[in-house]
Amino acid sequence: MPDTRPNILLIMTDQQRGDCLSCADHPVLLTPNMDTIAEAGVRFTQAYSTCPTCIAARRSLLSGQYPRTHGMVGYRDGVPWRAPTTLPGALSRAGYQTALVGRSMHQYPARARFGYEQMIIHAHGGDSDYERWLAQRAPDSGGWMGFGIMHNDWTARPWALPDELHFSHWVVNEALQFLERRDPTCPFFLTVSFLGPHPPLQPPAFYFERYLRLETPEPFIGDWATPTGPDLGGNDLVAPSRVNLHGEALRACRAGYYGLINHIDDEIRRLLSPVGGIQAQTGNNTVVLFASDHGEMLGDHYLWRKSVPYEPAAHIPLLLCAPERFRLPAGCAVEGVCCLEDIMPTLLELAGVEIPATVEGRSLLDLARGEAQAWREYVTIEHAPLHQSLTDGREKYIWWVADGREQFFDLTVDPHELHDLARDPADANQIALWRSRLVRELAGRPEGFSDGKWLIAGRAYPAVIEGAAYDNQTG
Repeated sequence: MPDTRPNILLIMTDQQRGDCLSCADHPVLLTPNMDTIAEAGVRFTQAYSTCPTCIAARRSLLSGQYPRTHGMVGYRDGVPWRAPTTLPGALSRAGYQTALVGRSMHQYPARARFGYEQMIIHAHGGDSDYERWLAQRAPDSGGWMGFGIMHNDWTARPWALPDELHFSHWVVNEALQFLERRDPTCPFFLTVSFLGPHPPLQPPAFYFERYLRLETPEPFIGDWATPTGPDLGGNDLVAPSRVNLHGEALRACRAGYYGLINHIDDEIRRLLSPVGGIQAQTGNNTVVLFASDHGEMLGDHYLWRKSVPYEPAAHIPLLLCAPERFRLPAGCAVEGVCCLEDIMPTLLELAGVEIPATVEGRSLLDLARGEAQAWREYVTIEHAPLHQSLTDGREKYIWWVADGREQFFDLTVDPHELHDLARDPADANQIALWRSRLVRELAGRPEGFSDGKWLIAGRAYPAVIEGAAYDNQTG
């Protein structure tokens, strides 16, 4: 009998804010192809990265586990991972052909497969199929970052080589080649992973110039924010954690960021086109899930990059469409706080694969259908050595670990976090409720943040929890 299980296409961007979709009412950004996924299925409007930085976020996506469980609670390169059963690993064992093309899942070592049978990747540290390919076609260019625009910079310029040599174009070429050569006797799980809109901010000239012409929005600056303070970028003026950009610097930075997203969106059309695209090739039997690992502050509140718990860095896009038999509503914006850990159980349920006991996330299917009972109250957002935070998508409580400072935002009336209510007497009871929740969440953590009654500031908060629980299986 033919295998009728759905194919699965996971499209990932890197560092795309949750508000950077035209279907989320962005004032200038054009994302008609990302919007098409939402229009054919659901957009989860309260999706978060539980540790908004690349390694931790991708480990959560691969394993369905929270950072406190898989052990990476901040950013540290070069840390091996004895992974539990992963999303591609579970699908591979169930008979799926699994492949990753594009930006690596930022694991160590870079060629560790974690369940992917095939990988054509770009990885930090020089192990890059893309860089080797680019060096053959533009040998004197200096490579992906050969023009002075680097991987954490706010500086921007148009891509200096022909458009067909851009990373986003290469990724889709490789994805289309996989689809041409795949095994037609089994379903596939294909991850298409883009580098953008993570810097370097160098989209093709057409997209850069489009957003230079447009009046892009000014940064949101909270009444609590100041342009001075500790700089996690080590006082690097072009790759800081704090910025106060104006004029040409601000326009170019935003044009580069939006241009990368718009270019990726156009490239996605090659995968999703109704004429010859993935649904046409598979008889409309492919699940499409679109997500990003975390967001980007982009100058909001004088901040740059990620790691912090504010909406621009922690709130992410999450879109899902599936064949009709799965009964997902079309064009529906779904509330209910969710996270990257929910992707693995969602896709496994769609594939009819048993969800491993190691998974802590929840399948989103009942939530999408309006059938979820007792959905989660909140998610934890953390990042060493900075903060522990909680949100239900309507309110957000932030506790800064070093000095115990608190922040509290009502996202229903203040979605851009302009007004910190932590010292407002009218909100004291609600803040106490959220504080008690965090006390409970942190009780038993090895850092000693909580004694079960109070939060304890000033404790050491390393990026890796030594001895975190791991399953002995790999992949």
